Amino acid sequence: MGDRLRLNSEKKTEEVYKPSKATQLFIVWRKLRRSKLAIVGTVIVLSVLLVALFAPLIAPYDPELWGNPFRPPSLWHPFGTDAVGRDMLSLVIYGCSISLYVGIGAVLIELLIGVTVGAIAGYFGGKIDEVLMRITDVVLSLPTIMLLILAVSMFAVRGVHVIMLLMGMLGWPFMARMVRGEFLTLKQSTFVEAARSMGASNWRIILRHIFPNVVSLIIVLVTVDIPEYIFYEATLSFLGFSDISSPSWGILLQRGYIYFPNYWWMITFPGLAVFFASMGFNLFGDSLRDALDVTTRGR
Repeated sequence: MGDRLRLNSEKKTEEVYKPSKATQLFIVWRKLRRSKLAIVGTVIVLSVLLVALFAPLIAPYDPELWGNPFRPPSLWHPFGTDAVGRDMLSLVIYGCSISLYVGIGAVLIELLIGVTVGAIAGYFGGKIDEVLMRITDVVLSLPTIMLLILAVSMFAVRGVHVIMLLMGMLGWPFMARMVRGEFLTLKQSTFVEAARSMGASNWRIILRHIFPNVVSLIIVLVTVDIPEYIFYEATLSFLGFSDISSPSWGILLQRGYIYFPNYWWMITFPGLAVFFASMGFNLFGDSLRDALDVTTRGR
């Protein structure tokens, strides 16, 4: 009877103190929940994602449906209408899908190049590290926005896919340097030495032992880079280096600028969309960095 009571008491004690043994995900969520800025950023990010995923269901009108032009914001058209009578709210909603698609696509390309280069350079070191880091330094020293304008202007076919590809191919150096730094530190850890002494191959050590410990840093960098790419896409589209038939936020800004300030709503609402999306991702990324205790050493 005494043993049974003792076991029950220990079981209850474990249940009471279960949060102290929570997973890292639970700890991160608890830290995020305590930060007001993190909550604001999370709400904005989730809202942007939901709008992008369910744009056809949320948009009140067909974005290509023409009607009465230059109608100011009203009950029937909360964001007004454009020069040919299309509903601006519907255009902004569909533009969210395109802008977010470009941002996420560019980040995936950046991850493929940056993580690969950083992991190889940081783990193997020596001449490989020196050559890869010199290439990284060269690309990192280039003026990104100017090089994007030059590269996009050289393509006969302009569109969001070209912009997405170029941004990802030019935006990987910082990711590579951060991943390299983590690999340089982690490859000297005890668990890596133990895996190496047991005969694990280099690629197994990289993928199974070191890379999982770098994921938190990569996640933080992704949340910071997505709004940056959204801003770059909006800038290039505004300057006329994108497909004008694609209702991205940058294209909407370009169309509205022609009629500003008489028809202020045509540029105001797409501009606010870019602002709030960028702010939301930045707030979420900064809060996530603090929750994960990741140092990104400022870009």
